[in-house]
Amino acid sequence: MIERERATEKPGATKRSDAEQNRARILEIARTALTASSDATMNSIAKRAGVGQGTMYRHFPNREALLLAVYRHDVQALIDAAPELLAQETPFEALRLWFDRLASYARIKHGVAAAVEAATRADLSNEYYDPVIAAITLLLDACKTAGTVRPDVDADEVLLLVSFLWRMENPDWEARSRHLLTLVMDGLRERPDHER
Repeated sequence: MIERERATEKPGATKRSDAEQNRARILEIARTALTASSDATMNSIAKRAGVGQGTMYRHFPNREALLLAVYRHDVQALIDAAPELLAQETPFEALRLWFDRLASYARIKHGVAAAVEAATRADLSNEYYDPVIAAITLLLDACKTAGTVRPDVDADEVLLLVSFLWRMENPDWEARSRHLLTLVMDGLRERPDHER
């Protein structure tokens, strides 16, 4: 049975699978390399990913294409995380965990964004603003329904509150961002009227 299934597999299916794995590996290595240095070259990324130049350029014809793919992949993963977290956690915890992912993304974005801005004129912040706001709204609405977040906050305000994540450059950014996100979460928490 297994042998028959293997015999009926199309040769192109394996090649497509390999190509997808190569692309995913290149994106992950590029993301790590660009976080460390926005000057990481395509050659150095290809070497680290264990792929040849031909494979690299088949997937990403130039550095700009690679940078944009990394940026788009990370933003989409962040957007997709909101409903996934809500399915696994309480709404308030899902919001906190999403903020943690946002903090990680912001740190990566620091390196990638500098490179993207240098290489492209694409206004990516406008391209993804509405989907990010929709993800935050989904999380906030679930928290409001659960009675754990103040009813008077909206996604635009929350995004503004956490915008410090894009400006932190000091070496202790992890500890500081965790502390600041805790302050944001405390500020968003629903309280009885007499405590407001």
